[in-house]
Amino acid sequence: MTRQLLASVAVTVTMAASIPAATEAKEHPVTVHGAVQADILFPEEDATIGTEKYDSKILGNGYASAGLYSKYVDAGLRLEYMQYPLPGFERDFKGWGLGNVYAKGKFNGVELTLGDFYDQFGSGFILRTYEERSLGIDNSLRGGRLKVDALPGVHFTALAGLQRRYWDWSDKSQVYGADLEMDLQQWIKPLASHNIIWTLGGSWVLRSQADETIQIVNEIPVQEGQPAPEPPYTVSKLGLPRQVNAFDVRTHFNKGGLDLLGEFAWKDRDPSLDNNYTYSRGTAVMLSGSYSRPGWSAQLQVKRSENMAFRSQRSMQGVSAFINNMPAFAYQHTYALAAMYPYATQAAPGEWALQGAFAYSFKRRTAMGGRYGTKFRLNVSYIRGIDREGTWKSGDTELYGTDGQKTKFFGWGPLYYSDLNLQMDKRITRQFSLNAMYMYQRYNQSVIEGHGGMVNAHIGVAEMKYKFDSRFTLRGELQYLGTKQDKGDWVYGLLELSVLPYVMITVSDQWNTGTTDTHYYMFSVTGNYKANRLMIGYGRTRAGYNCSGGVCRYVPASRGFQISYNYNF
Repeated sequence: MTRQLLASVAVTVTMAASIPAATEAKEHPVTVHGAVQADILFPEEDATIGTEKYDSKILGNGYASAGLYSKYVDAGLRLEYMQYPLPGFERDFKGWGLGNVYAKGKFNGVELTLGDFYDQFGSGFILRTYEERSLGIDNSLRGGRLKVDALPGVHFTALAGLQRRYWDWSDKSQVYGADLEMDLQQWIKPLASHNIIWTLGGSWVLRSQADETIQIVNEIPVQEGQPAPEPPYTVSKLGLPRQVNAFDVRTHFNKGGLDLLGEFAWKDRDPSLDNNYTYSRGTAVMLSGSYSRPGWSAQLQVKRSENMAFRSQRSMQGVSAFINNMPAFAYQHTYALAAMYPYATQAAPGEWALQGAFAYSFKRRTAMGGRYGTKFRLNVSYIRGIDREGTWKSGDTELYGTDGQKTKFFGWGPLYYSDLNLQMDKRITRQFSLNAMYMYQRYNQSVIEGHGGMVNAHIGVAEMKYKFDSRFTLRGELQYLGTKQDKGDWVYGLLELSVLPYVMITVSDQWNTGTTDTHYYMFSVTGNYKANRLMIGYGRTRAGYNCSGGVCRYVPASRGFQISYNYNF
């Protein structure tokens, strides 16, 4: 995973303002929160890693937000400046202005929001609006939202608005939705008496979009035995549905260590650039179960989705304008080499995805636990395409205007991704601890990135931490990725010295020992003082994919000085 800058550390300081002369103001103080974030790169050319040329010598993304909160009224705004955005962000991302402004009223379980807001229905199969700055995602809705929690155990939401796409809130497309969720234990006394939490939920989302011209150009076939005339063509226009409905139903059951979830989503015919303008319906079904006891836990999840790319603008591509989000059933790795080949959810063609996890803690002063105990975690991800007639290819114009390829519900297609990793957390002494991981990964690069073939990789990670005293801690990482595909083997090393609570010094190198013999070195110093955090670094960033929750953005290689500043109040 490519990381342009270190992640920000959130520090929240609440400032209460009250009017001494007003008794009500004393009882209900007004709080003000705000934050400033600036991520800056001074790019340098580097022919070895193939850096791009930019129009500016300074690239950066900046945010400044402020909010006022009280018992009955909240209000806030966010100013954004991306006139020369960081590498990897789309051209439409460029701009500046008020990206978010809202006012919210609250009284007796009723909440009304006007302006920009974020929300999610269920697991997000048909609606998830959120902000992920590392990916340049902000698909908020600008309009109105009503939340009602006036009845015990009943939660209702209704919303309508225009979806943000960078600096565009197109009025040619509107999003409407409603969600109802009920806590049955509030109504059925035997459930509450047995400590059972059981919820039922249902959602509806409507996208209304104006028509647009999508033409199909087909060459008329020439009959056998006849000379080929000058190429005649027929041109036809797709009939696009202006309104597309999506529905979601779900149930969630919890008792003690047992947790069960089932969810089903359905989407009407929605020809779009994602699905090659075909008229098949979309479906998603997910089952999830987990059980935990003191010392161990287990989880198993399965999901099948097909044609569930759902955007407010049907002809968009990339990571923008998504109304929904299909979660990736792949372990989210944080180690550099383990995250080198991250999985991106294949929402349009669909996928079968299975994920399992098992964790066990050996007790202290046992043969496996030792003096301080030992924790093991096993994670398995297995994702395949769905069984369909023919091979799915994005941009296949032969499918335009058709019902799409026929599929079998229980049939499996080609392997997209698999990951088996075993992790161990072990404290050796009071000062020294060790985390180790082995991982075997299969990554279908041709499906996920559009080029290459199957990458088979063995990955080993050792993370060591030595705590000298309450202030000084030294952390080190050694990682190795072995593969015969793509660019071959990689080695990664990192040293990090923390001087609490003020300073952290980090030096790392990611070295391709396979085909390029290239070093991606990085040096940084991070300082923290009260609500301020400043990071200054210099080095190279490898070209690759930055992913979060199955959504990925390609980030080109870069070299230069990096500055990241965060202030929260």
